[in-house]
Amino acid sequence: MPKGNRVLLWRHGQTDWNIGNRFQGHSDIPLNEVGIYQAQCAAKLLADIQPTKIISSDLQRARATAQALSDLVGLPVSTDPDLRETNGGKWEGRTGKENRAADFLSFVRWIDGDNNPAGETGERRTDVALRAVGAIDRALAGGGDEQVLVVATHGGTARCVLGHLLGLPQSHWGVIGGLSNAAWSILQCGPKGWYLVEHNSGSIPEPVYGEESGAELNGEK
Repeated sequence: MPKGNRVLLWRHGQTDWNIGNRFQGHSDIPLNEVGIYQAQCAAKLLADIQPTKIISSDLQRARATAQALSDLVGLPVSTDPDLRETNGGKWEGRTGKENRAADFLSFVRWIDGDNNPAGETGERRTDVALRAVGAIDRALAGGGDEQVLVVATHGGTARCVLGHLLGLPQSHWGVIGGLSNAAWSILQCGPKGWYLVEHNSGSIPEPVYGEESGAELNGEK
């Protein structure tokens, strides 16, 4: 992977199913009015990072979020179904309460971070990570150094990508907190691979002054 590349994982704006605590998965739910506003506000900030490419899940809540940035920076949005949210199988469309009532042990295991298939017929977290990382790899391929790739995707998918690219054991992916609607995480590729620049952010990165001076370790200010 070329050094210096940045990947910004951007969760879609709010939907009515988010507010209702319904498992969205592959269900194609649109942004609500708040979600549209969130995407537009976030796009104004993200335009300043000067993205070189925008890719998106093909589900409309992610596409509409990506389009808000596209409208500002003039880059097209390339869609890839491999950036979709986890296929939730039989859990899709149900609230958390309903899924606990219908499939308690399996649902609680999944919520706790296990790698069991979602909703019996859905996907494992490791499957989601592999397909989504594949989409990111394809988008970066052949582009050289210093690319800034914006990936409009979903909260669960973003966490799986983060866990995979940061080299965490799958059982530890749950230590990565969730993304708020229209918030993002930024990864950068360095000499030893990917590292986390920002997580669940609503601002663009500032320089980390003093990082190489050892000042904090030496008790200096």
